Order: sequence, then C-alpha cells, then structure tokens
Amino acid sequence: MLPLFQAYPRLKAKLPYVSLAELPTPVHKLHKLEKSLNAEQLYIKRDDLSGLIYGGNKIRKLEFLLGDVLNQKSKRVLTFGFAGSNHALATAIYAHSLGIRTTSMLMPQMNAQYVRRNLLMSHYYEADIHQHQTQLTLLINTAYQLLHYTLKEGRIPYIIAPGGSSPLGAIAYVNAAFELKEQILQGHIPEPDFIYLPLGTMGTAVGLVLGLKAVGLKTKVIAVLVVEAQFANEKKMVKLFNHTNSLLHSLDSTFPILKMTENDVLIRQEFFGEEYARFTKLGMKAITQMDNQENIQLDGTYTGKAFAALIHDINQEDIKDQVILFWNTYNSRSLPFAGEDFHQLPQSFHHYFVDKVQPLDQEELLVTLKEVNFSD
Repeated sequence: MLPLFQAYPRLKAKLPYVSLAELPTPVHKLHKLEKSLNAEQLYIKRDDLSGLIYGGNKIRKLEFLLGDVLNQKSKRVLTFGFAGSNHALATAIYAHSLGIRTTSMLMPQMNAQYVRRNLLMSHYYEADIHQHQTQLTLLINTAYQLLHYTLKEGRIPYIIAPGGSSPLGAIAYVNAAFELKEQILQGHIPEPDFIYLPLGTMGTAVGLVLGLKAVGLKTKVIAVLVVEAQFANEKKMVKLFNHTNSLLHSLDSTFPILKMTENDVLIRQEFFGEEYARFTKLGMKAITQMDNQENIQLDGTYTGKAFAALIHDINQEDIKDQVILFWNTYNSRSLPFAGEDFHQLPQSFHHYFVDKVQPLDQEELLVTLKEVNFSD
C-alpha cells in the first residue's frame, strides 16, 4: 500500500489509483561524486527507475490520473507538451498498457536526438500526435479534437494537464515524500537538508513540498527552473500547492491545511539557459560527470540543469557537510524497439529528422566522434 494511504486510509477509498510504478524507488549514496566534489553526504533518489517499461517522474502522476480515466470509463486521454515531451510519451505508453488511446497536442521546440526518439516512440505506442505553431492554433485544434473524438468514440476525451501537473497528479509526489520519510526511518538516508530537482510544470516540486511538510521533514526543495518563468514561478507554485492541499483535505479532513513558505522552496533561475530545451554547457558538463562517475543518465533539458545547480552550490556555498539529495526525474530504461520510419509521422514533425540537432546535444557529438576515421 502507498505510504500516503497507510497514513490516511480514507484517501485510499476516495482517490482514483492504478498501480503502474515500481515503488519505492531506490535511494543511495553517490560515492564517487562525493569524493570528486569533496561532499560528505550526497544521495540520489532513483525515480529514473520508477517504471519497468519507462521511468521518470511522470509515472507516479499517471497512477492517479489514469486511475481517474478508468473510473470515468473514458476511452481516450488528450494531453499537452512540447515536441519531445517525456510526459506525452509516458502517457502514451502507460495509457496503451491499459487499453486507453492517447492524443498529444504538441508545440515546437529546440531539436535534439531525444525529440526524434520520443516522437517515434509515441507513434509506436499508437498515439495520435499533432503539432501547433501558436497557442491560438493549439487552443482551436484542441477544441476540434475534443469534438471529433467525442462524436467518433461516444465519450469526451479525458484531459491531462501538461506534465500531469494538476492537483490530482501532484498528489503522487505528496506520496513520494511519505515514501522518502519511510526510507529515512529505515536508515537508507539521513533527513536531507536539501532536495535538488528540475522545475517545469511544477507538479513534482509542489507535491514534494506539500508532502515534506505533512510528514514533518524540514528539507528545503531547490527547484531549478527549466522553463520560462511565466510558466513556473512562486505565485503559480503557491496556487497549485493550495489546490492540492485543499483536495486532500476535502477527501480526508484529518489531512492538515498547510502553508508554503520561502523556507520550504527556493526557485533557481540562473541555470535555465536561453530558452526551453536549449542545452547549456554547465548542464552538459554535469551530465558527463554523473555518467562517467556513477553511470547514471541525465538529460540536457531537465535533470542536467538541476544537477549543474547542485554542483555549483557544493563548489560555491558552505553546504559540503549538508545532506543533499538529487531527485532524478529522468527515464533510464532502454526503449523497447530499434527504430521506426519517421515518414509515418505527420508532416509537421518531419523537420526534426531532417534538420540538425543543437550543437550541445551530447548524443549527436558522440555519434559524430564514432564516425570519424582516425586513420586518415
């Protein structure tokens, strides 16, 4: 049983839920990085291993969201993201496993190898994918898709917010904080002073902050911005925090009403880079360091930037003797197929496979090096 349900049994009876994830995810020391960074207590929470097919932070949220889809007997989910959205792919994979169809409404982004891979994988899992150039066309076409599939399938599609970051989705990371508390009590990790993670659609960070307060941990969340500040900021975090808290309290009145303060979370903006999904030199350096020393994969859009902030703070701030936990929200599972023909995708996505990827895309750099004939 989920730790949140053990603590608040009424929630188990009232919250929709379907088991998809492999929980609890492991937490362990980063011994080699501790030595190279001269840190005393550096740990990682392995949400990259959260699912057998596909890991990352989205699977926890989908347990509640797709549980609600099943309760409502919806036949299709409609969700949102950028072209390489990990959330859109995770939704397609796990909805498919439950016999639920997926429509993904996507926006353009910087090109990268992972964009190509996620688009092909979404097609492999039979997602209906669409790309829109502006927010207006996205809005218009979302209304069209809702009407189209309601008429075609006899039920209105279930809408999942970007990143799964609705109050219902954020509850998954309230539970994750309860899970962490159990791992602390079991001696796997001391109570962290800081948790570092990426801040995108905010559900992961907000759920953790709420859960940490509910279980009485004094851990501060360092949320490293990976999207424009208009989409993720303190005001929006407080709003999602309050709505999630209210939902839990409405379902079980013994769940406390709490308040998010500046002591609970700090938003870091200086590692974002120039735009969403544009890789940064510091981020790529952090990815390489994690890979070389711990053999754990990070990514250039989210976790690489968050880990770059952690490395910077250990080097610049007086926190070397603090307990620091890096929450890995990326997927580290190998994808289950060798390849697909991109020509089977809608025409609007073909340019991602024809145009070059961005210069700092590490995967592309490695491919280029392998193709060099050093004997010439």
